[in-house]
Amino acid sequence: MYMISVQNHLRLLNGNSWGSLFIAAALIFASCSPKVRPITGKSPAVAPPVNEKLPEKLVEKKFSEATISLLIPFKLNQLNLETASKSEVERASMAIDFYQGFKLGIDSAAAKGLNFKIDVVDTRDNNSQLDGLIKNGRLLNSDLVVGPVFPDGIKHLSAYSKAHNLLVVSPLAASHPADFGNPNLVSIANNIDLHVGKMGDYITKTYNPANTIVILINPKTPSDEIVAAPVRSYFKNANKQFTFQEYASVFTMETKIIKGKQYVLVVTSADPEFVMPTLSKLAKMKTVSGTNIHVFGHPDWIKQSYSTENLQLLNTIITASYKINYNNRNVLSFIRSYRSAFQFEPGEYSFKGFDIGYYFGMLFSKYGADYRSHITKERYKGLHNSFSFKYDEENGYINQDLQLLRYKNFELAVIE
Repeated sequence: MYMISVQNHLRLLNGNSWGSLFIAAALIFASCSPKVRPITGKSPAVAPPVNEKLPEKLVEKKFSEATISLLIPFKLNQLNLETASKSEVERASMAIDFYQGFKLGIDSAAAKGLNFKIDVVDTRDNNSQLDGLIKNGRLLNSDLVVGPVFPDGIKHLSAYSKAHNLLVVSPLAASHPADFGNPNLVSIANNIDLHVGKMGDYITKTYNPANTIVILINPKTPSDEIVAAPVRSYFKNANKQFTFQEYASVFTMETKIIKGKQYVLVVTSADPEFVMPTLSKLAKMKTVSGTNIHVFGHPDWIKQSYSTENLQLLNTIITASYKINYNNRNVLSFIRSYRSAFQFEPGEYSFKGFDIGYYFGMLFSKYGADYRSHITKERYKGLHNSFSFKYDEENGYINQDLQLLRYKNFELAVIE
């Protein structure tokens, strides 16, 4: 059995070119009172994305229902579809996609008999909404809280989470868990230190320090320095066996090239206006001068478009917390189920929502009230994300699972 409770009573939106995108979400809220109501038209369950079978009977026989609070910023009360900007529409779309994917994940986990009650709250990306939940004690009925989505909301809820030993899942924010200092936080997205560590460890085991020079290309903007600082620390402090150099651009680096050396370049920027000429220059240096260059790019490159020829020529590798394999049968099953349930194509956040919903639903189904003690033991290979959690006494459960992807044969291939 699967039930939903909704906090806000919102009117249906006027339709225009964007209107169809929000019909499903509007129906979630329209004419709903705060009491628990059963969902009509149950979504088809999706096959488990890993080769496992959920237990026919719950380990905790007395645990018959899991209550999950889902705190996401629909902001439908503020969105005027006639005047909304593209960024406003995309932000609202993200919340709807995540919710619908999460619902499918819970439905799939619920297929083995455990009851779930999902208490959906539109946080409106406003901390006053969270204050209302804190004051009325509504979250205390939850076995798990998923959200808020953005770092400011997660930080706002941290003290309350610690005071009441309430487990809170940060579903999307890639902030460092130390920013929140909450031992009850579950961080899904990998922080930049994990990305740098994965990349640095690969460089260490793959390249010979005797003939390899590691170069940091850092334009020194604030966003670049977020990546540059851990890279610099890794190669100057933790791993001093490599010759390490830093330049603001490849154009200043070019005059320092030593023939016969292998160059491993770490590019901190995700600004296309910087990255495109950088890749073009490096490709020219390799083809014309024969410089042996291997590039490690910013994680955001996975969402950006650059010359595939240049990326492959430079043996470019990026770290990634996700990659969807559209040839995978479970991915195809999810897409069919999503289309059937919502009459839309699933987006990135639909996949994210499914993986989080299914993973925690699976934990509740296997272990009941004791699910929390199994978070670090249950590894999960999902449709979009994979989870392998390590517990930190100050910062909570941190997902360690990351992939290295290389541009090869005009696609991104997993190398480890």
